[in-house]
This record gives sequence, C-alpha cells and structure tokens, in this order.
Amino acid sequence: MNTHAPLTDTSALAAHRKRVRADAMFLHQTAREEIQDRLELVNRTFTQAAVVTGFPEMWRNLILGARIVSEGETLDLQPGTQDLVIHAMGLHWSNDPVGQLIQCQRALKPDGLFLGVCFGGQTLHELRACLAEAEVAQTGGLSPRIAPMGEVRDLGALLQRAGFALPVADVLTQRVEYKSPLHLMHDLRAMGETNALTGRLRKPTRKAVMMDAVARYQSAFGTDTGRIRTTFDLVFLAGWAPDPSQPKALRPGSAQQRLADALNVAERPLPD
Repeated sequence: MNTHAPLTDTSALAAHRKRVRADAMFLHQTAREEIQDRLELVNRTFTQAAVVTGFPEMWRNLILGARIVSEGETLDLQPGTQDLVIHAMGLHWSNDPVGQLIQCQRALKPDGLFLGVCFGGQTLHELRACLAEAEVAQTGGLSPRIAPMGEVRDLGALLQRAGFALPVADVLTQRVEYKSPLHLMHDLRAMGETNALTGRLRKPTRKAVMMDAVARYQSAFGTDTGRIRTTFDLVFLAGWAPDPSQPKALRPGSAQQRLADALNVAERPLPD
C-alpha cells in the first residue's frame, strides 16, 4: 500500500481552476495553436478524437466532434476506441503522469495518435528561485510553492514507459514580461496555476517574505524598462499506438552497404 501523500491536492487544484479568466489564457491559446499546427502536419482525418483537459471551455471545438474528457485518476476512455487522444495542459499537476499516458495509449486504436502539452522545463524558474531565497532569508525555512517541472528528456521517456511507438518530445519556450512580480502572481491565479501542492503552507505568506521576493526578482530579472522577465516552457509530447505498419529500426549489423561507400570516403581503422 502506498502511504506517501500525493504531490498535488486535487481539490485545491479544482478550486483554483474555477477562478480562471479567459483573458489570462494566452499560453493555452499558444498551446492550442501549436497542437493544431502539428495535426495539420500529420495530414490525416481523425473521426474518434478525445481531449483530456481540466479547461473544457478553452479546448472545446479543437477538433470537430471531439469528446472532452475530464482529468482524474481514472480517465473516461475505453480501450481501443479513439484514433486521436490529446492531453491538454494538465500533466504537470498529475500525481501519476505515467498512469495518465498509459490510459491514453490504451484508448487508442492501432496506429492512433497521442499528443500532449504541459508546462515543464524552466517554467517559472525565476519566481521559484526568488521565493525560495526570500523565505530562507526571512524565516529560516522553506516550503513548496511551485510544482516541480519535468524536463523534456524525462517527459519523453515517460512516453516510452507508457508503450508508445515513435515517441517525440520537444519544448517551446515563451518569455513573457510583466509590470512586476505581483502582476505575474495575479496572472497565475487567473490561469488556475497557483500553488496546489499538498505540502504547501496553509496560511498566508508573510508580508516580509513576499516583499523580499519581489525585490530579489526585480533585481535579478528586471528589464531596462523596469519590467520583469518570466519563462514558460511548453513541453509537447507525441506518440503512436503500436501497429505493424509503422517503420522499425534495423537490427545492428544488418546494413547492406558500408557507410564509407555511401559517403565516398576512404575507410580508415581506428588507432589502438
């Protein structure tokens, strides 16, 4: 039996998402446009699509006839029923991201496509550093404030663990300027991305900590115009349900032509 507390307080996360404002969802819009571009490159018509998301209004009508599936530990997806599954902007809060990906993979028909997008990489690294430094300086302690972000290589490895064929992961970095760190925090609240970690402080942050963090942020990441810089990394994942028709890597030693002949160069042995 798993006795570890989950990383994310899902009740708090749901409450935060109820405060979402449409005018603060510019990163979702960027993610949505990128997903649409990637679907156009596939050049295939999908007729049984599902979109897994905690932001149904933002992702509705992404694909004509697509079914919106609520996020949860168990997804409302039946095995082998979808030719496309999209997981939109929720994996970074998942307590079991591998489990989410496995469920998506099982829901796909053979040669069905999975696309995912979530925050990862260096997202909010500036705010994370300044809050941590300020809290240590003002209180002598440290509490979790920003969800840990998966690196693109690690998230790509999760696709393999979930059984996807031809897995690909890449990152789109968005650097945004805000008037001040407080304006950034206000926008995070409007995005539904404020602290929902189970181990978070359950009382308001001390004013001294917040003011110290603001000063550190302005000093370390301020611009010449008096604004501050913030990083958001959108990590995109793609994989296919296995199918015999898909290309496969050749076995080592099965090449029919020497590389030197293909490049028209002399072959020289390596020195001992």
